Parts: sequence; structure tokens; C-alpha cells
Amino acid sequence: MTRVELHSVGKRYPARGRSGSETTAVDGVTLEVASGEIHAVIGYSGAGKSTLLRLVNGLERATSGRVIIDGEDITGYSEGQLRAVRSRIGMIFQQFNLFHSKTVAKNVEYPLAVSGTPRAERAGRVRELLEFVGLADHADFHIEQLSGGQKQRVGIARALATNPGLLLADEATSALDPDTSREVLQLLSRVNSELGITILLITHEMDVVREIAQRVTVMEGGRAVEQGEVFEVFSNPQTDTTRRFVSTALPTEPSATHLRELREKHRGKLVTLTFRDGSADQPVVFQTLADRGVGVSIVHGGITDVGGRSFGKLTLELIGEGLQVEHAIAALAQHAELEVLA
Repeated sequence: MTRVELHSVGKRYPARGRSGSETTAVDGVTLEVASGEIHAVIGYSGAGKSTLLRLVNGLERATSGRVIIDGEDITGYSEGQLRAVRSRIGMIFQQFNLFHSKTVAKNVEYPLAVSGTPRAERAGRVRELLEFVGLADHADFHIEQLSGGQKQRVGIARALATNPGLLLADEATSALDPDTSREVLQLLSRVNSELGITILLITHEMDVVREIAQRVTVMEGGRAVEQGEVFEVFSNPQTDTTRRFVSTALPTEPSATHLRELREKHRGKLVTLTFRDGSADQPVVFQTLADRGVGVSIVHGGITDVGGRSFGKLTLELIGEGLQVEHAIAALAQHAELEVLA
């Protein structure tokens, strides 16, 4: 297993032309990826996340700061030294980057041949990897005969060929449909849990983060604007960027536009309750309302799973006499985080 540390890492590109200005792609990012961890870096296009990944494997040179792999500061390494580091790192690409002129087996074998692994050993390793990714019966297929999900499985097998301690995944599921993406993410989880390989993945999809990551770094404008355990970041986002991402993947409060529509349809008092991993019990909430003679209807939101822990928001319409509803809201506040929607 491999540990990754970035300390105040920056990457700037020189100006183009006389009137151009210097471009900062990564701006003072510090993060740590623990051995055996799945760490996601999420951000919108242009956030600097792909550049960050290339700094980890030395395909880009940091302008400032330090990149440390397993205690080894690679920031000033020569190209020859970096090649040795890269031999311990596997890479998975969005568009697969496979050789269309080679069979599935030959694609997986390629990094073994480059590393000088004896031919007899290569054949056994290829069989082992294709069995692991579920493509044992596709060894002699050509790439154009495969589906997108199968191509990415080949890409994963190839990335694992030289027994890396670290796997870098750059938008590994972005070119796939939802069902196939889920299968690929399950395979990456197996790579992590069964083989003990550290995974650093880049994505713009919060569902990917929720599905397999333990920790997440949110990037915007080249900076890391929020970091932490996935559940903590999802359930209590601190920045507008993170809140926008969370809203795409988790039940949230209704937007201002949606709230106006809800008010037109529902005449009762609207409240939003937040549920965080056992912080509030739904049966208790509904029993509290029933005991006070207040009717209830769920009009927005839901509860979902984040890293094995429950989280969500429910917007309720409370129906009853004014005083009854006020007393019910006061009682609910004893059991759950609650907001009355004005």
C-alpha cells in the first residue's frame, strides 16, 4: 500500500504571447492520502483536479511545494527516477487509452513486457488479472468487440499488471452509463479491499464519491476548498461549491423556485428535518406529530446511504390548528434538526 502527501503544491504555466498572463492550475494544495484509502478529488471542469493527478505521478512538475510518495520526496527527481516511481503507480483513464491493434490479453501484457517481466510469468499474470476483472473468456477479443464497461475492465487489469501500490483514476466512469459505472466502481472497491491498493480518483460526479470513497477533497479554482471524511463533508458542507455538489447527489431542502411551487400546492406549515446517522428517529418524529393531533405529508426529500451511514432531509407539510402545529414544531425540535420554511 502507498501513502501520498502533497504539501502546498502549486502548478503554474507561463504566459503565452506578449499580452498573455501566467496561468495557475493548482494553487497551494495540501492533502494526504493514507495507505489503503480511497480518496476522491472532486471539482467542476477547470478546477485543477486532473493537473493535480499528473503531479502525483510526475507527468507534470510542481512549480512549488512538495510531492511525497511513501515518504519519498519526488519533487526534484530526474526523469529516470520518476520512471521508477511510476512503475509502482497504475493509471486508469476516462477514454480507456487501449491499443486497438492488440487483443485484450496483449493490452494487459503490455506494461509487463515494458518492465522486462519474463514471457512465462507474463502469461500467468495476464490470466490472473483477466479472471479478477471478469474477462477470462475475452482474452483473444479485440478492443472494438468490447462494450465500454468491458474496455474499462481491461484498463483496470492493465493498471494492475505490475502490482502497483497506488492506483490513479481520472474520471474512470464518466464515459459509462449508470449501471456500468456502478459495476466498475464495485470492481475498484474490490481492488482496494482485496488487493490493499490505495486509490486516488478524480471525478466531477458526487455519486462516485458517495459510492466508494472514504475521504474527499473538493477543488475550485485550483485550490482545495474543503476536505474530510465523505459523510462529514456530505452531511455538513461548508462551501457553496460543496453544497452544489451535494445537492446533485443527496436529498436536500427545496430550492426557492421549488418552495414557491410547494406553497401553491400545500397550505400547511412547511418544515425541513435533517437526519444524520441516527441523530433523529423517523418513527419518533411521526409519533410526536400524531400525539399532538397534527397531520403530516412528506412533500420533498428523502434518506440515503453515505459510506454505510444514513443521511437525508425531509420537507414535511404539517396540517392542523395554529397552536397545535406550533407545539408540535417545538416538540420536534427536541428530536431533530429542524428548520421552518418561511
